[in-house]
Amino acid sequence: MATSPFIENIRHVLRTKHYSIQTEKTYLTWIKRFILFNQKRHPEEMGEEEVNRFLSHLAVERKVTSSTQNLALCAIVFMYKHVLNRELILLDDAIRAKAPKRVPVVLSNDEAMTLIDFMPGAYRLMFSILYGCGLRKAEMLRLRIKDIDFTNQSIFIFRGKGNKDRVTMLPQSLVPQLKAQIEKVKHVHQKDIAEGQGKTSLPSGLARKYPYAITDLKWQYLFPSTTRCQHPTDGYYCRHHLHWSALSKVLRKAVKQSGINKHVTAHTFRHSFATQLLLNGSDIRTVQELLGHTDLKTTQIYTHVIGQHSSGTLSPIDRNQLIQDMTNTDS
Repeated sequence: MATSPFIENIRHVLRTKHYSIQTEKTYLTWIKRFILFNQKRHPEEMGEEEVNRFLSHLAVERKVTSSTQNLALCAIVFMYKHVLNRELILLDDAIRAKAPKRVPVVLSNDEAMTLIDFMPGAYRLMFSILYGCGLRKAEMLRLRIKDIDFTNQSIFIFRGKGNKDRVTMLPQSLVPQLKAQIEKVKHVHQKDIAEGQGKTSLPSGLARKYPYAITDLKWQYLFPSTTRCQHPTDGYYCRHHLHWSALSKVLRKAVKQSGINKHVTAHTFRHSFATQLLLNGSDIRTVQELLGHTDLKTTQIYTHVIGQHSSGTLSPIDRNQLIQDMTNTDS
């Protein structure tokens, strides 16, 4: 199944369109599941009816979330549109998973800093960047040395979510740590060069456009992997960035040590960045720009998190206690 010509053709189209390796893996996984669900029939023989049945199966029997169901649909639509050259006209027959209206979990400033203090070594800097700059986990891991602009006090995010570039703030308190981290990367890179290696992983298009960049220090990842690996598309051996699972392990340990009773993920630090900016008086459009949100409605979710804090709303029981305290003081 994984090595069928059809699946390899989809993989080729995904890479031609410069989709990320993670998106490639995810899309291929859902396309394979769609084919298996339909008794291994070729997608050319199927259409809207089979797609609707598959989506209903995911919602009713697998009980997946709406985001998971939408991801599966995106993969299938991509296959039909870009590989089979066919537009799907989906009807409303499919049962859609309901999207719950959730308010994100956020950390107070003290909680965020407490967790960061429990982080060892370079992980402290990584989570400081997540909290201090509002980056997504993948955006932080993909940072290269060239993306840190000390002169303009900014960080450049290349091809963030939605394949969009943006610039965000560089906290001055992180400058010494960032410079120290760059020196560590420089030492690792020089050692790799001495061993006849020194290549970083680049998208195929960039590698062809800037062949010198593969061994250039400024193109090295800010948080490189501890081992070298084979490039998934071009085959050369290189040093990729640190794997995301390493962050998850460190974070779980820090949360346990801190005693914080909240469901904390790496993305929680991004949510906390946004709420802290709004609490401190930042304009919501500024926050939108720093986060890289296309729609202001996405950013407005944080106003629900800080609503009662920013408006001065007081609970009736707290107001009652306040009146009692004032009465006791007057007495």
